[in-house]
Amino acid sequence: MPAKNLPELITLKRLIDEGAAHLQVATPCSVAMDGRDFPVYTITLGNPDPQVPALGFFGGIHGLERIGTQIVLAFLESLLARLRWDHSLHQQLAALRLVFMPLVNPGGMWQATRCNPQGVDLMRNAPVSATDRVPFLLGGQRYSRHLPWYRGAADAPMETESRALCDFVTRELLPRQFSLALDCHSGFGLRDRIWFPHAHTSTPIPHLADVAALEQLFSTSYPNHNYVFEPQSRQYRTHGDLWDYLYLNGTGSSERVFLPLTLEMGSWLWVKKNPRQLFDRIAMFNPTAHHRQQRVLRRHLTWFDFLMRATISHQSWLPSGMARKVQHKRALTQWYG
Repeated sequence: MPAKNLPELITLKRLIDEGAAHLQVATPCSVAMDGRDFPVYTITLGNPDPQVPALGFFGGIHGLERIGTQIVLAFLESLLARLRWDHSLHQQLAALRLVFMPLVNPGGMWQATRCNPQGVDLMRNAPVSATDRVPFLLGGQRYSRHLPWYRGAADAPMETESRALCDFVTRELLPRQFSLALDCHSGFGLRDRIWFPHAHTSTPIPHLADVAALEQLFSTSYPNHNYVFEPQSRQYRTHGDLWDYLYLNGTGSSERVFLPLTLEMGSWLWVKKNPRQLFDRIAMFNPTAHHRQQRVLRRHLTWFDFLMRATISHQSWLPSGMARKVQHKRALTQWYG
């Protein structure tokens, strides 16, 4: 199979070369299969000072969901192009740390599977067990690697790709006073959704008021947006969610705020427009028409840019005092009522 069949990795390498003057690049691990070695890249950009806030973009955790990697790459490409002329972007990056992990699971993408080459679903792989009932199989299972949503053996360490993501987040995001992460997926529903923890329980997170304030800020700034904001547990609960694990480990200090979000693109809409995609496991999770793919790649840029501005300006909108109580109560009514 020629290397051109993994165009996302080729694009990522091209962007790394083009942005060499601005990017710090590392390869925490690689995945060997079919006689090839696929690197897993991490990229950092902007101010490295640990006192500034940070924002992370992640994609390709599930190998079938190529569009997640593609929109992260599209955003990175836009940033690199703007750095040639946009003085305001340079000012933003002086007050912000950006981190990218665009293709977490290249082995899964190469073999066109949700799981990694060991048959493990990386989003069921963290050492977190649900406290509420989970859907059969979908919530994560340990029966067999030959069945979907396999968590891995109970006594096994986390998969190499999972550990690389967790180490990267632990080093770049969790030590800061404020950090935010966006993980890009597809495969659920007719609407684009912004999910936040928890996935392992329906209990609200301690930073519910902060998420509510962020949602309100975006909705008032862009009142015509089409996103549905909600906790993932509102749709289904799972074992082993990586972001639950990182959130639980990163919020031990009440002075620090870490908000991990998931963009879950509504791929059912693409299938609705072209039902034949049901018979193609890749097309079920990705737009196949070129014009539709282009629309998806540009429609989320407003959200990405908003997250940059909100991260830099977090002290202006994070609620405190009575405002925090009001936001918490509003969120309980809206998402848990």
